[in-house]
Amino acid sequence: MIPRPRHEAHLRRLLRQFPVVGLVGARQVGKTTLARSLVAGHRDPVTFFDLEDPTDEARLADPKLALESLEGLVVIDEVQRLPDLFRLLRVLVDRPGPPARFLVLGSAGPDLLRQSAESLAGRIAYHELTPLALDETGAASTDRLWLRGGFPRSFLAPDDAESVVWRAAFVRTFLERDLPQLGIRVRASAMRRFWTMVAHIHGNRWNAAELSRSLGISAPTVNAYLDTFTDALVVRVLRPWFENLKKRQVKAPKVYLSDSGLLHTLLGVKSGFELLGHPRCGASWEGFAMNETVRILSADWRDCYYWATHRGAEIDLLVFDGSRRLGFEFKRTSAPKMTRSLHSALADLRLDRAVVVFPGDVRFPLHKRVEAVGLTRASSEGLL
Repeated sequence: MIPRPRHEAHLRRLLRQFPVVGLVGARQVGKTTLARSLVAGHRDPVTFFDLEDPTDEARLADPKLALESLEGLVVIDEVQRLPDLFRLLRVLVDRPGPPARFLVLGSAGPDLLRQSAESLAGRIAYHELTPLALDETGAASTDRLWLRGGFPRSFLAPDDAESVVWRAAFVRTFLERDLPQLGIRVRASAMRRFWTMVAHIHGNRWNAAELSRSLGISAPTVNAYLDTFTDALVVRVLRPWFENLKKRQVKAPKVYLSDSGLLHTLLGVKSGFELLGHPRCGASWEGFAMNETVRILSADWRDCYYWATHRGAEIDLLVFDGSRRLGFEFKRTSAPKMTRSLHSALADLRLDRAVVVFPGDVRFPLHKRVEAVGLTRASSEGLL
C-alpha cells in the first residue's frame, strides 16, 4: 500500500468542518483503503458499513434503526447502492447535541451526486480521490506511472504484463457491471467501442456528430454517453475559454481519459517500447502532465480551461488562480522553446505567467513571463 497523506489530511479537515463528507472516485482507485487508513488513528468510535457486503447490507435494512444511536464517525462504503439514505442523513445530522459524522464513499454517478445535492445542501463536502500521482510514487517512477497509470493495483503490479491484465479486467468489469449501476442499459461491446473511440481522440476536440456517425447512433446519445463516463470519473472534459476578441475562437471542449493506464489499455499499448512508437504518445503524455500540473497547483478542475483560435493559436491549459491567469503548454521534447501560440496567448489572454512543461529535471526561462519546467522538477519544487 502506498500512503496517501495529502488526501488523508484533506479528509480530516473536511470532517472537522462538515457533518457529512463524500469521498468519490473511480472504482478501484483506493477509496476504501484510504478510509480504513483514516479511521485507524481516529480517537472517537468508528462504525464501518460496506454495502457490497451482504451482512452490512442486512444491517442497514432499516437505516434509521441502525444509524440513529451511533456516535463518533460512521463510514458507509458504496453508498450509491442506497441512494435514499441521503434524506435520512440530513435528519440525523440536524439533530441537537453532538451527532455522529458521516464519511460516505462511492463511485461518482448521477444518482449519487443528485441525491446528496438535493438532500444535504450545505451539509456535505466532496473530495475526489484521484489515481496515484508523482508526489506519492516518487519522481523515479515517472515513466512507470505514465505507462501503467495511477490505479494502485495497476501501478504496483509485479511487472508490466500483470498490470496489463489487471487493467483489462478493470475495463471489462466497468463496462459489464458498473455502467449498468449508473443506469446505462447498453451492450458492453457497444460501450467499449465508444470508450475506445474516445481514447483515440484523447486530447482532441469533441465532435459528437463524427462519433455518432461511426457508432450509428444520434449525437445526443453520444453526448449522454460522454456525460456518463465523465460522471464515473474515467473521462475528463476540458472546457474552452472565450475572450472578448475579434479573433474566431474554438467553442468545442476537449476530452481526456483521466488515467493514462486506462488510455493505454484501450489503445492496445502494453509496454513502454510500444508507447514511445504509438501515434498518440504525445497526446498521452500531455494528459499525464496536465493531471500532474492541476495536482501541483491544487487547482479545481472547474477553474481549468483551454483556449484556441481558428487561426491556430492555442494554450493547452488555462488556470485562474484568484486574479492571476496562468497558462501551461505540455511538450514531450527535450528542447522546449517559445512558439507563436505562446506569444499570442500572452498578448490576447493577458497571462500573468506561462509555463512549458516537458520531460526532465531542469528549469530555465524562455521569456520574461515564460519558463520551461521539467515535470519531475515541478513535482518536487512546484511550477511557479
